[in-house]
Amino acid sequence: MTPEFVVGFAQEAIKVTILVSMPLLGLGLIVGVTVSIFQAVTQIQEMTLTFVPKILVVLLGLGFFSNWMLQQLIGFAQNCITQIPNYIR
Repeated sequence: MTPEFVVGFAQEAIKVTILVSMPLLGLGLIVGVTVSIFQAVTQIQEMTLTFVPKILVVLLGLGFFSNWMLQQLIGFAQNCITQIPNYIR
């Protein structure tokens, strides 16, 4: 294995990781900012108010994006498995 191969493989793995996690992180960020603005406007400082909406939205997003996320992960795994003969050389 060459250093270029290892770096390329690591870059692809990081790219897939970021691509798969971004929808859920983005939803959590949007809901978190919205709840924070609501708390600042109404001066309600309840800690559970920040966690419960985020958890619900992330779970809904997981249900919505799970098929796409699974396809991305399966594609990466299939690519890794089919390239095993080339990795050995």
